[in-house]
Amino acid sequence: MLYIRNLTYHPTASQKPILKSVNLEIAPKQMGLVIGPSGSGKTTLLEILAGLAERTSGDIYWREQELNALYLQQLSGLVFQFPERHFCGGTILEELRLGHPDVSSDRIQEALNEVGLSQLPLNTSPNSLSGGQQRRLAFAVQLIRQPHLLLLDEPTAGLDWSMRRQLVNLLAKLKTHWSLLIVSHDANDLVDIADQCWTLSHGDLVPANGETLKAQIERA
Repeated sequence: MLYIRNLTYHPTASQKPILKSVNLEIAPKQMGLVIGPSGSGKTTLLEILAGLAERTSGDIYWREQELNALYLQQLSGLVFQFPERHFCGGTILEELRLGHPDVSSDRIQEALNEVGLSQLPLNTSPNSLSGGQQRRLAFAVQLIRQPHLLLLDEPTAGLDWSMRRQLVNLLAKLKTHWSLLIVSHDANDLVDIADQCWTLSHGDLVPANGETLKAQIERA
């Protein structure tokens, strides 16, 4: 179980805090969904939970252990928006082994199985994959690390409706093995599979009912 209590983020260069007293909990094998417009603090929240940014105040716990930035880096796997733009490996195998040169073949195969790419030759270039396959490969890059918490920033961004639907189905599968926290400004496809929802606006995180959110999205 991930617990966040009274988390704030107020960089010195900003007149106002980017995150204000954020509280949330995510149970094992559940998916949390944070919905908010651009600039609301969604990506900042993920960066803090991934140990890439230091919170100003507040507490983060995994089960009974309080986590600092180093522990968060070990706990979490973060997939940024449009992660395929940052691929560096010339092949799928090279991409999966970046930073993990000694990772076993079994773990590589397990990660590819999880995201539905096990049928692809490992010498395939990531640049030759479809948009949906590239997004899946980015997930596998993080799953190689076997994180307890998978953090996803706008995972369906830039995909057509068919690829979005396939990716939503994949996320529903992934949450049977992992805890997920997803942030998105366009979450109509994701509300149905979320176990918990929040809205984030001007740094304020507020619990939201999934059915109410979906009705609001459909009316918009």
